[in-house]
Amino acid sequence: MDIQQAYNAWAATYDTVRNRTRDLEAHAIQTVLHDTTAEEILELGCGTGKNTAWLASKATHVTAVDFSHEMMAKAQAKLPLPTITYKQGDITHGWHFVEQPANLITCSLILEHIQDLGFVFGQAYQALHPNGLLYIGELHPFKQYQGTKARFDTETGLFELECYVHHLSDYTENARQHNFTCVALQEWFDDDNRSGVPRIVSFLFRKG
Repeated sequence: MDIQQAYNAWAATYDTVRNRTRDLEAHAIQTVLHDTTAEEILELGCGTGKNTAWLASKATHVTAVDFSHEMMAKAQAKLPLPTITYKQGDITHGWHFVEQPANLITCSLILEHIQDLGFVFGQAYQALHPNGLLYIGELHPFKQYQGTKARFDTETGLFELECYVHHLSDYTENARQHNFTCVALQEWFDDDNRSGVPRIVSFLFRKG
């Protein structure tokens, strides 16, 4: 089962099964972007729409993109709003789903499945207006070092998705190489217990 097939299969239960990573990242993005509004938001990895409705409240228009047509179908069914355009797309190839420059790009819980971060930063740079913002929210590499990765239950048992470990410096260095400045880097903990290992890391970059 490849990544696309896995998320298609996961779509049926993604919203109903407890998922600390999903829920904490939703909290992170809403906190980081609380005071941000935009004319055009490009949401990468919209999934079943966990962040899409909130992003739509902050923008004139949202282009919501996902690799999984089953995940995206769930989002469309929940949020059939005229201000949201849904597009299936693969961010590891040219971003042909971009029809107009964005003021803000959000990328939630998908880069652990992407080997080449540099390509993503390069495409994001091209897709943004000058001074546009790029938000990234991902499973913290500290959790990955401990063996945590995206996984879900199937009829035949637990299925683990293919993942790549990206260190904090991988994000910041790829951003620097593509003329982004880091505005904020924050770590997010289960139950806000800062004595443990952070679950989520979020970055906010600005296009130079």
